[in-house]
Amino acid sequence: MISRDHQSIADTSTLHPQAGINAPGIPPELSLSEPVADKHLPTPRTMYRALSRRDAAYEGVFFTGVKTTGIFCRPTCRAKKPKPENVEFFPSVNEALHGGYRPCRLCRPMDSTKPVPPLVERLRRAVEESADGRVTDKDLVAMGVEPSTARRQFKAYHGMTFHAYQRARRMGLALRDVKSGKPVIDVQLERGYESTSGFREAFARVFGAPPRGAKAGDCLLARRIETPLGTMLALADDQGLRLLEFVDRRGLERELVMLRRRLKAAVVPGNNATLDATAAQLGEYFAGTRLKFDLPFVPVGSEFQRRVWAELQRIAPGRTRSYAEMAAKLGMPKAPRAIGRANGSNMLALVIPCHRVINSDGSLNGYAGGLWRKQRLLEHERKFAPAGAR
Repeated sequence: MISRDHQSIADTSTLHPQAGINAPGIPPELSLSEPVADKHLPTPRTMYRALSRRDAAYEGVFFTGVKTTGIFCRPTCRAKKPKPENVEFFPSVNEALHGGYRPCRLCRPMDSTKPVPPLVERLRRAVEESADGRVTDKDLVAMGVEPSTARRQFKAYHGMTFHAYQRARRMGLALRDVKSGKPVIDVQLERGYESTSGFREAFARVFGAPPRGAKAGDCLLARRIETPLGTMLALADDQGLRLLEFVDRRGLERELVMLRRRLKAAVVPGNNATLDATAAQLGEYFAGTRLKFDLPFVPVGSEFQRRVWAELQRIAPGRTRSYAEMAAKLGMPKAPRAIGRANGSNMLALVIPCHRVINSDGSLNGYAGGLWRKQRLLEHERKFAPAGAR
């Protein structure tokens, strides 16, 4: 299992908007079995849950029309929560406007997708600039920040507490220092641990070995990246990108545990050049100026899975293939189901474009990020792909 300090990185209750089916406060009339009102959208129950939690993962995914006021809002609007019978959902601003709603003056849904909250960015910068990677409540007060407000906003955005983030970041820096050859006692003191035994225990809990035995170990740096289709989680190490998934992807926690075991690496918050490039190229992708990614990535899978993933990368943006066509391309005409399973095991969404594989009749199937998202991705690529490639 991922260590207790980092559990929230993979915890389905914090990262997965569709987790917690029986969560309190969700009206029972929003049944899981009810049909999706629009093929571009998650289920009404899922969207109402996101609205109730003001879940930032759904920014840009849907807009809520409130029948009693005639306004439409973002999922994160701070206005009073409307009753379920008084809302309807739209996939875009235009459709909300055409539905007769006007934009909310509080959350301004016609503005572009909100960036990282300024306070959250300020807190992350403070952690990076701190000598030992630790920011105390006293430090926050000196910054003019109310500690309870800081903790609340950080948890709402990141899905993990500010203190857990700091502990995780300190451990990631500690591993880097140990691997570089620094004496363990120096690393311990620099990272703010007065007790040698406490440092050893904390280090071993995260990395599975005490500091002196971890020089050959590694860690996966985790970064959340906001996109118009929801928040994504990116993991990378020194070799390249290992995972890029929407945070509500089915099975994300299982993927994180598998990566940790296969790579013998812990998952810690952090950043590196690969993650910076991933964030930049995702921005270009959703702006329509880039449809192919140019990133160092190292997919983790079997030889067969890697063959399938390599073939996926040959599907041009704006084009699709059926599972049967994929099987023929790979010289395995009787194995479309196996190819479908390999598609589903892809952990590098968009970079390895498994969303471009559809059924032979043209219908959509088999996308763990949600068929509504697959539809939006295909429409986006058709819109921006060169005319000759469609």
